[in-house]
Amino acid sequence: MKLNSLAFRMFATSAVWTLLALPLAGLLIYSLYREDVQTSFDGQLQKLVIAIDVDSMAATGNEPVAPTNRYEPLFEVSKSGWYWQISPVGDAGGPVLASVSLGNARLTSPYALGYPVDPETNTRWRNDVGPSGERVRIVEILDTLRNDPDGQQYSIIVAGPLEWFETSIVNFRNRLTIALALVGLGLMLVTLFQIRFGLAPLKRVQRALAEIRSGRATRLEGQVPTEIEPLQEELNALIQSNLDIVERARTQVGNLAHALKTPLAVVTNEAREHKGPLGEKVAEQAKIMGDQITHYLDRARMAARVSVIGRSTPVLPVVEPLARALERIYRDKGVSITVTCPEDAKFQGEKQDLEEMLGNLLDNAAKWSRGSVYLSVAVPRRTARPQQRRLKIVVEDDGPGLTSEQRARIGQRGLRLDETKPGSGLGLSIVIELAQSYRGSLGLDESAKGGLLIRLDLPAV
Repeated sequence: MKLNSLAFRMFATSAVWTLLALPLAGLLIYSLYREDVQTSFDGQLQKLVIAIDVDSMAATGNEPVAPTNRYEPLFEVSKSGWYWQISPVGDAGGPVLASVSLGNARLTSPYALGYPVDPETNTRWRNDVGPSGERVRIVEILDTLRNDPDGQQYSIIVAGPLEWFETSIVNFRNRLTIALALVGLGLMLVTLFQIRFGLAPLKRVQRALAEIRSGRATRLEGQVPTEIEPLQEELNALIQSNLDIVERARTQVGNLAHALKTPLAVVTNEAREHKGPLGEKVAEQAKIMGDQITHYLDRARMAARVSVIGRSTPVLPVVEPLARALERIYRDKGVSITVTCPEDAKFQGEKQDLEEMLGNLLDNAAKWSRGSVYLSVAVPRRTARPQQRRLKIVVEDDGPGLTSEQRARIGQRGLRLDETKPGSGLGLSIVIELAQSYRGSLGLDESAKGGLLIRLDLPAV
């Protein structure tokens, strides 16, 4: 996908949305899960501290009693991370009761450290470090003996290991990350498939237009999605309109040619019958007018042909007959024309225009050569875009060649550098005009074989 393509824009938009939405969704799910697990963990600690408070503070004596350990078996396992502790508040003396798991260690009271009380549950919470250096979460309740509600207050503490809570959170986070990554990858693949599948009709339209441009089809045919049907209809109408305009232009050009040439012929004949300077001048100017009319009518016909969509000409079937014909014409000089042209080389234009361009170039090369003329054709890569597909035609000979000043002057209409050679001097100027009408170009250089090298650049199919 190219950066400026519709497919890339659609894929990039979907990818950006996916890369933003999934992490945000993951963060929200993770936060909700963490909050839920935290609530569940705190709820378990709160139930334990309430149960211990009820058991211990219901003692009939003057001191709390150790609760039974039916609430959490790990209270009996040394340094398990699950602890309970009952101790008097303040400076009042009294025994400190603790779970077997706590041993001789003691937990610091959140009340003694000034932690605020939760008004809804009348509890205090704190994260601390246990006897083995493990992180624990502490919940504390202040209460008095049931038979002495105004007596000594006691701190009832239950601690649970944060490792369990954090391990659960980390495991969920890892599983959530993997799941969302797989979902994201799946969405990317589905989006890519959706883009390819959705834009496939445009690929078919592109291939159909290439068929029209190359001359293998005249209309955009085939089933297309409903959204593209108006485009298909408009393109077919445009192609037909182009053909109609060209046909009308050809008709008008032909009519103009007949309308002008007949009066000019009459003027020329009348001028020749009147002997004298005036008659000669009129005949001379009439001939110039006839040449100009022919020239510009040819250009108009040429422009009409170039405007037609879908004209293509194989190059090799045009080059080989021209080469053989010129070898026969110049057989007295022993001219040999070597042609190197791929079979798949195709010119995007009319056959007669290609014949005229190559005929003029080969004739000029054969005329000036000492015996060898070379023509080579290079075709573009099939992967090149239509606007970049160009035929590179090179014609060179082993003749005397031209100086840089002569090469700069060459191509002027009617200019001849050597009057001893037959011809009108219009050959290269015609080639230049034809090449330019096809948005091509012609360049002159010095050949390694000693003569002139001509590079002709033309549109390819």
